Amino acid sequence: MLQDKIKQYTQEIEQFAPGSAADVEAFRLKFLVSKGIVKSLFEEFKTVSVEEKRVLGKVLNEFKQLAEDRFQEAQVEFQQSSGDLERKEGDLTLPGEGIELGSRHPLSLVRKEIVEIFKKLGFVVSEGPEIEDDWHNFSALNFPPEHPARDMQDTFFIKKQEGNDIALRTHTSSVQVRMMEMGKPPFRAIMPGRVYRNEAISSRAHCFFHQVEGLYVDENVSFADLKQTLFHFVQELYGEGTKVRFRPSYFPFTEPSAEMDISCTICKGTGCNLCKGSGWVEILGCGMVDPNVLENCSIDSKKYSGFAFGMGIERVTNLKYEIKDLRLFSENDTRFLSQFETEII
Repeated sequence: MLQDKIKQYTQEIEQFAPGSAADVEAFRLKFLVSKGIVKSLFEEFKTVSVEEKRVLGKVLNEFKQLAEDRFQEAQVEFQQSSGDLERKEGDLTLPGEGIELGSRHPLSLVRKEIVEIFKKLGFVVSEGPEIEDDWHNFSALNFPPEHPARDMQDTFFIKKQEGNDIALRTHTSSVQVRMMEMGKPPFRAIMPGRVYRNEAISSRAHCFFHQVEGLYVDENVSFADLKQTLFHFVQELYGEGTKVRFRPSYFPFTEPSAEMDISCTICKGTGCNLCKGSGWVEILGCGMVDPNVLENCSIDSKKYSGFAFGMGIERVTNLKYEIKDLRLFSENDTRFLSQFETEII
């Protein structure tokens, strides 16, 4: 009977006391492998009646957990005793094992560099929540109700509710809204952070990534101020001589809007997979803050104007370190990460 077998094996597990690593391995082979006792009991469980399943289901799950926990405990017990033995018998005159230093993540390095460049221009750092409501993520930023970014194909919604859905933020522009709602101009800030979009993962895209957005609102802010600020940023980050071009574009929250390209740092303008043979790579979107956005945040659009921009840190890092696959940033491969600056704590 299944219940009697569980009781018998439970008693055996509780009395298990390993004397060597071989005993621990024998326990694993007997109970936990695909052809072991735990698996066989679950197979037998499928054949019992519905009434017995209601009683034995919980008991069988507890038995499985007991076997797994006892195996883990036995591993720890043996490793500790073995380690003590080795320390007693070891040659104490040998040099100790060195501590391997970690390295800073390339995204952290580039984020820090971006922040430092804009701090020199008077920008402060502002942060906000990664879970946002519809108002701060879409409506206040002039996204119309029918905009495709609101569709389930693009946004990870957490809670659908009438008039104010809750979702993982799709950009850090939501932090700009919160800043403008809570204060008064002038504003000069950048907003770094993680964002989420429902996209297919590839060498050029991911379902989560990192952004740095910027906002400057004051009296008499012009598009010329925007262009000069971003031109200075590119020269500081990629070096003097990096070419820049602006192309007209559209964003709901800026008007006029533009996308900014730089000369490809990998192929030096000759053409490669990253720049798709054009010699140019788009690194950010920008534009003058739409008056509707200012008014939504209770700012007089006739008195104040401003510019905003946003860039993906992964794309900027790809170009700076000539990395061709952004999936490397989230795979935790130490061979890749160890190439970057060592962090000494």
